[in-house]
Amino acid sequence: MAETRLIKKYPNRRLYDTKTSAYITLSDVKELVLKSEEFQVVDAKSGEDLTRSILLQIILEEETGGIPMFTRDLLSQMIRFYGNAMQGMMGKYLEGNIKAFADMQAKLQGQARAMYGENNPASRDLWAQFFNFQGPAMQSMMGAYMEQSKNMFMQMQEQIENQTRNMLSGFQFPNFTAPAVKPADKTGGEPTPPAKK
Repeated sequence: MAETRLIKKYPNRRLYDTKTSAYITLSDVKELVLKSEEFQVVDAKSGEDLTRSILLQIILEEETGGIPMFTRDLLSQMIRFYGNAMQGMMGKYLEGNIKAFADMQAKLQGQARAMYGENNPASRDLWAQFFNFQGPAMQSMMGAYMEQSKNMFMQMQEQIENQTRNMLSGFQFPNFTAPAVKPADKTGGEPTPPAKK
C-alpha cells in the first residue's frame, strides 16, 4: 500500500508537498484527488488535520466555477441535517450511494475500454449514450427507492408511537388531573387560568 502523501499548509496559505519538496496549488491537490492518490493536509505549525477543509475548498471552487452539481434546495436540505439526530445516518447514506455510483461507473468504463480500446472516441460516445438512455430510468429508480425508504421510516415511527402508547396505557398516574382552562372571553383575549386553591 502506498504511503500517504503529506502536504503542509503554512500561515501564508501556501501548500507544501513534502514528496516533491515544492509548493503546490489547490489545482494540484485536485489532481491528486482525480488520480486517487492518498494524501493528508496538515497545519505546518500545529499539525492539525486540514484535509477535509481543503477538499471542501475544492468543491466550492468547482461549484462556483463551472456547472454546479448541488442545487440550492439540496444544499439547504443538507444544512438542515446538521445537528439533527439523522446527521450521522445521512453522511453514511450519501457516502454509500456515491461509492455505489462510482463503482458502477468504473465497471462500465472498464467494459467500454475492453471493447473499444483505451482512448477510442467510441468508448466516450458509448458512455454518453448510456447516460442519455439510462439517466431517466436511474432517476426514476432512485425516486422509487427514496419513496420506499420514506414509507419504511414512517411505518417504523408509527410502530414506535403505538408501542409507547401501549406501554404507557397500563400506568396509573395518581393525583393527576388535567387543569381546566376557561374559554376566551368575547373580546378575543387570552383564556383565564383556573383560580389557585
